[in-house]
Amino acid sequence: MPIITLPDGNNLEFSKKVTGLEVAEKISKSLAKQAMVISIDGELKDLDFLIEKNCSIKIFTSKNPEGLETIRHDTAHILAMAVQELFPGTQVTIGPVIENGFYYDFARKEPFTEEDLKNIEDKMKQIVDRDEKTKREVWDREKAIKHFKKKGEIYKAELIENIPKGEDVSIYFHGKWHDLCRGPHLSSTGKIGKYFKLTKVSGAYWRGDSKNEMLQRIYGTSWANQKDLDDYLKRIEEAEKRDHRKLGKEMDLFHFREESPGSVFWHEKGWAIFQKLINYMRARQDAAGYKEVNTPEVLDRLLWEKSGHWEKYGENMYTSETPDEKVFAIKPMNCPGHIQVFNQGLKSYRDLPLRITEFGKVHRYEPSGALHGLLRVRAFTQDDAHIFCSEDQITSECLNVTNLILDIYKDLGFENVILKYADRPEIRVGDDLVWDKAEASLLEAVKASKLEYSVNKGEGAFYGPKIEFVLRDAIGRDWQCGTLQVDLNLPGRLEASYVDKDGSKKVPVMLHRALFGSLERFIGILIEHYAGKFPFWISPLQTVVIPISEEFEDYAIKVCDQIKDAGISSIVDLKNHNLNYKIRDHSLAKIPLLLICGKKEVDSNSVTIRRLDSNKQENMELNLFLKKFSALNKAPSKN
Repeated sequence: MPIITLPDGNNLEFSKKVTGLEVAEKISKSLAKQAMVISIDGELKDLDFLIEKNCSIKIFTSKNPEGLETIRHDTAHILAMAVQELFPGTQVTIGPVIENGFYYDFARKEPFTEEDLKNIEDKMKQIVDRDEKTKREVWDREKAIKHFKKKGEIYKAELIENIPKGEDVSIYFHGKWHDLCRGPHLSSTGKIGKYFKLTKVSGAYWRGDSKNEMLQRIYGTSWANQKDLDDYLKRIEEAEKRDHRKLGKEMDLFHFREESPGSVFWHEKGWAIFQKLINYMRARQDAAGYKEVNTPEVLDRLLWEKSGHWEKYGENMYTSETPDEKVFAIKPMNCPGHIQVFNQGLKSYRDLPLRITEFGKVHRYEPSGALHGLLRVRAFTQDDAHIFCSEDQITSECLNVTNLILDIYKDLGFENVILKYADRPEIRVGDDLVWDKAEASLLEAVKASKLEYSVNKGEGAFYGPKIEFVLRDAIGRDWQCGTLQVDLNLPGRLEASYVDKDGSKKVPVMLHRALFGSLERFIGILIEHYAGKFPFWISPLQTVVIPISEEFEDYAIKVCDQIKDAGISSIVDLKNHNLNYKIRDHSLAKIPLLLICGKKEVDSNSVTIRRLDSNKQENMELNLFLKKFSALNKAPSKN
């Protein structure tokens, strides 16, 4: 007789074994209709899972993340089912849930077309209408391998072969079609609904390894209702318009080349944005008591071994061997170099907290398939800092960093910020007592900030727990940018110490801190957040002066010179094109202000202003223009 404990603490007692669906029915008929999946003592299960002993349960509907994720998991299965019905001989490989949707990788010689996607989507809706019952079977591992090999599913067989011997294999059936899967799943295909859309096809290597076969990956999205699907598709449409790679080309900001994959070729205007952000950050950090340094990009392997990076991060590091057989690595992180700066000269408790910062160029190997414009690169610049402090300074320093980060994000147009606290990962350095102390200190700082936060279990850095700062952009997407990590391991590994009040030697606590994270990635996020229409002070080229005819070119040049003297970036467009063409051209490049000069402007020593995205024009006396926009051209500061 299992006793079921509900989330509100109430108990339900049953006289025999009971399924999750029967528990839901006992609570209410409406809940049973809406139920998608159940958790038993924290573990997600199908609704038809048989409960035999006392336990705590939660029942999830499509309104819960767990329910929505199950819908997406089932939709991935019916995608594979539809593909194999339409294209016999196609092999299915893996099909996980991802943010906002799912994908499935297929082995098929002929490429999928846009017309194929439409047909697959129609077939998926037919499968939903068929309301195929879902059931789970547990097979012997050897039976499963033999079965899928006989079907010609060599990829599935390979996945099962990697399951340890002696372990059973979970197989889910939707009608007769079946797939290797841990689950859980909905009770039938009809429960999925028809609120899904296949979005694109791309290439993907088997198991993400470029040495393996290239597969075809079909992406899709799936939601609980039509409104959520429509809203998401509108966001995707808007995101495509804001794609930083497209805007970067239109605005002449940067490009990439195969000769150096994952490395940015900055153009003049893109580099101007980069430098403006660095100058702004430098001013904010100076005011906050940071000391800027610069450390070598290439360091001996022995240092990376001592720090622990070689063991934990070696496969992502670029290395070289010199003629004298020494092995060096290009730094993927700045922290070991900053400890070397700290170690120069005797440090006292009076020197703490010592805040060291660097705009350090780092290099990390990323698989070619993972590279994505500025958002995922191999070479990038971190606005990195490390704060060396005593244990009793941890909380106050973490609060200072948190307040600085939130203030800077607000200056740059990001008011909606989420905190995520991540504790110890499975693979880490240091003993558990040290981790206990680091986690408690950081969590204390998180709570003291009085901001809402979530917990990411096991997602900390290998050397310490961390806070992630997640920005929400103009169209509702979340971007993880800043990080703050407490490290009680690395300083000791690299022999950092200071002299305490009692004359004893102590190892400092080290806080790892990045505000933008990667400047390259942050610029990509800024481009998409503002759709290329930056605040005036960030814009790389702020004004273009356009004479309406050759007669007024001298005046236009004079105006441009005065604007540049006021610290505002400007050029004169003397090209042999008509006015409307020039306006369209510079609007596409997202120039904030176009200044038209003709007879009226010459006579009144003025300019006619045409603002980006406006058909209205405004005439303004030149000195007033210079005064007004010089003020707008100043970066926010806390001086």
